[in-house]
Amino acid sequence: MAVRADLNIALDGYASTTGQTAENPMGDDWFRLVAAYSGTRTFREHVLGDSSGAGTTGVDDAYAREYFEGVGAEVMGAGMFGLHLNADDPQWHGWWGDEPPFHVPVFVLTHAPRPSIEMAGGTTFHFRSASPEGVLAEAISAAGDTDVRIGGGVRTVRSFLAAGLVDRLHVGITPILLGRGHKLWDDLRGLEAGYTVSSETAESGITHVTFQR
Repeated sequence: MAVRADLNIALDGYASTTGQTAENPMGDDWFRLVAAYSGTRTFREHVLGDSSGAGTTGVDDAYAREYFEGVGAEVMGAGMFGLHLNADDPQWHGWWGDEPPFHVPVFVLTHAPRPSIEMAGGTTFHFRSASPEGVLAEAISAAGDTDVRIGGGVRTVRSFLAAGLVDRLHVGITPILLGRGHKLWDDLRGLEAGYTVSSETAESGITHVTFQR
């Protein structure tokens, strides 16, 4: 069992965009940041339900496959679930439709817990007001012998990194400059000292950097 996290970040370290609204929930620049990942065959199959075989293969797709493999529970922040725009809507079930792409228990960190939501395909959202250590203990119990993924957003991943709770961090560095949003590396000086670090560059120009404990 391992605790792992995967993020797409820009050259200047930003891993989120700005300007989120109900009409534009992903915010400005998001699709530029994740274009290579969302264009892979694996993403199209697992997230979009496209079984036609369309999409890119190669290095980006290999990391996309790894993202989905061996996960038994997920942790995410309230923003990734969409509570920042839908806090007062008890019918809000997240961004991903009736059958979200997780297929495991998902623990959503929020200051305003609500009843759990069971979705099609094996995803159940649980809402917790807890420390990283507290919610991780529950996620580990739910995952059994499989991994726990810290899904995001960037502030949630950073809090788990700061607490020393992540065994493997993969970042796909997109060669663009965002200049605004939330940075992954803030307050994480010296993080690399606790990991073995490797990198490779994909056909798309994305640099994949892995921190492995």
